[in-house]
Amino acid sequence: MDSETFIYLLWGGLAIALIVAAVTDLKRRHISNWLNLGIALGAPVFWIASGLTFWPDMIGQIGLAVIIFTIFAGLFAIGAMGGGDVKLLTALALWMHWLTFLELLVIMSIAGGVLTLLMMIRKRIQKTEGAIKVPYGVAIALSGIWTIWGITGQSSQTIF
Repeated sequence: MDSETFIYLLWGGLAIALIVAAVTDLKRRHISNWLNLGIALGAPVFWIASGLTFWPDMIGQIGLAVIIFTIFAGLFAIGAMGGGDVKLLTALALWMHWLTFLELLVIMSIAGGVLTLLMMIRKRIQKTEGAIKVPYGVAIALSGIWTIWGITGQSSQTIF
């Protein structure tokens, strides 16, 4: 198997993991630590298959993940985001160039806003009490899959 085919298989595996994250977040409002760990551990395999250099490429990916974790852990601390969501975003940051990840965050914000609006409408129709618990992993997964779709439409040589 050539490296380009292997890279596409890795992207496919990531997409499947994101679907699992979305479904479990919808059903149980929980994203498994094992799933997030699997996504994170797949990134170094992807780096090697993509021909990333240790410095600055791999270190840059780790740095991006640290920045994303720090920002979103702050949101978790104030109750604005779930822990599984923070870990999922951090794991995804290991897979994408920072500009691509920025695009993912914009798409995620739009998808999260639409999801929140739909949940508010549902709550109003059902006339339920209490706060809305938005399964934000769905928005993260949708934006991740959207981004993967865009990346895989390009040559694997232009990923980084």
